[in-house]
Amino acid sequence: MRNAALDVIRDEHQALAAMLRSLKLLLAQARRENTLPDFAVLRAMLLYVDEFPERLHHTKESELLFPRLLSRAPELATTLARLDNDHARGEAAIRDVEHALLAFEVMGEPRRAAFEQAVDRYVAAYLEHMAVEESEILPAAQRLLTAQDWMELDAAFAANRDPLTGHEPADEYRELFHTIVHDAPTPIGLGGGAGASAGRARR
Repeated sequence: MRNAALDVIRDEHQALAAMLRSLKLLLAQARRENTLPDFAVLRAMLLYVDEFPERLHHTKESELLFPRLLSRAPELATTLARLDNDHARGEAAIRDVEHALLAFEVMGEPRRAAFEQAVDRYVAAYLEHMAVEESEILPAAQRLLTAQDWMELDAAFAANRDPLTGHEPADEYRELFHTIVHDAPTPIGLGGGAGASAGRARR
């Protein structure tokens, strides 16, 4: 039996993983070409992570999915607590990356390495977090949750409508996703990104 909420969670994981990998590719390309990255694209990508996975996806996992699963699988308490803690500090974590980006943009080359390291830490932690959910939490939820649980979870997650999973963006996000899709590198965009800044001199 397929559960719509699980499909949404997995689709959002795939979209986020692609976004994070594209972010690292953009930075690697800029360093390889000895240019500054496209800061507008970087800001758009980080804003997406802040607005969608951090605020919508994580909130519904922590408030709706995890408590139901904990009540039926107390042996997962330690894992669920760790994932919940990741969610709780997610806003602070993305703020740290955004601050490092601002410092790089304003202060130039001396702050490049610090930003790249902040991105590396954030991406590694996020990919590990999603891997644990995919390998331990979602299979357990599929085994243990009831039809009533899934009815409520399906309705809640269906409301997310992340544009990177195929939904039309709301008007307020239209320009944001236009920037990401047209200027970010693959796999999330059309291969622009750092190449657009190739003519800029390094600070």
